[in-house]
Amino acid sequence: MNHSQTIVIKIGTSSLAQPETGKLALSTIAALVETLTELRQLGYDVVLVSSGAVGVGCSRLKLTERPKKIATKQAIAAVGQGRLIRVYDDLFTALNQPIAQILLTRRELMERSCYVNAKNTFDALFELGVIPIVNENDTVAIEELKFGDNDTLSALVASLINANWLFILTDVDRLYSADPRTFPDAKPIKVVNSLQLDQLQVKAGNKGSQWGTGGMSTKLTAARLATSVGVTTVITHGKKPENLLKIINGEDIGTKFEAQLKNDNARKRWIAYGLLPRGKLYLDKGAVKAISQKGKSLLAAGILKVEGSFDSADAVQLCDETGQEIARGIVNYNQEEINKIKGNHSNQIPELLGYDGGGTIVHRDNLVINGTFKN
Repeated sequence: MNHSQTIVIKIGTSSLAQPETGKLALSTIAALVETLTELRQLGYDVVLVSSGAVGVGCSRLKLTERPKKIATKQAIAAVGQGRLIRVYDDLFTALNQPIAQILLTRRELMERSCYVNAKNTFDALFELGVIPIVNENDTVAIEELKFGDNDTLSALVASLINANWLFILTDVDRLYSADPRTFPDAKPIKVVNSLQLDQLQVKAGNKGSQWGTGGMSTKLTAARLATSVGVTTVITHGKKPENLLKIINGEDIGTKFEAQLKNDNARKRWIAYGLLPRGKLYLDKGAVKAISQKGKSLLAAGILKVEGSFDSADAVQLCDETGQEIARGIVNYNQEEINKIKGNHSNQIPELLGYDGGGTIVHRDNLVINGTFKN
């Protein structure tokens, strides 16, 4: 067995908290801590992405339901995060396992230097034998830069650190064709390959638990993201964390999403998943073929329409004529400039703009094809 592997474990509020009260399920957390410590002692690099700050804050403040107002939710998260990390620290300390707290916002992953620094921090913590515990920094995150849920955050962290495994621990033992709590005849799904994942149609509700934000649909989105960058992803029961090592050793537990071929191009992963696209460029058939099949850069001549408000060096979606995204990349011009030069040959750009900013709209080195990492 290869013990130099990296594992990301995401545990949701539905597993961390008691459904009736929202209070922490300490026996589950203790079992999780024991399992992660064992994995670390076996030589694995381990990251825990933990939900629960808002739920713990609600419990601490004796609130009966999760707040809707963002400012209130952020204040409650600040109350709950300290308590949550204290519980983890006490339990890990009892096993002589050091931990670190990492609070992220999307902004950190959008700036290339911050993205690289975050990766270096994780690597340094692994060298020190530390288990990082990650959560979204709810206190300062603004709505348009939020991850939205910790399923997405865990997949982005798995991509950032080039993980081998992502475990999403939830309140069901595996993925089913429908919610087994509502549809008794729902069929269990044990293994999903990349083609099946693209075509997978399940009755996956968006609604999470009373105290959480996720649902099965966010877990499928996270699985698509993680597997596309070479991370084997498993959905399994959060109340049975001891199963993690069994799954790694090949036991048929949970739903396993098979990883696509791994590509170690970190910059392409950052463009695909670290950045939030600020606009769309609609391309003609020739441009679509040039960038998706021939590995070419995007030129102004192939652009039909521009949507959104963005600056140069922002990320945009590159779409075909129907609006289907076929790639995304970093633009060399803002939307006003592209509107002026779209449909024209590159040698006309200096005349149209009054200056020459370069012939390519998106250079192929800054372009990712439909979630894959083609060079």
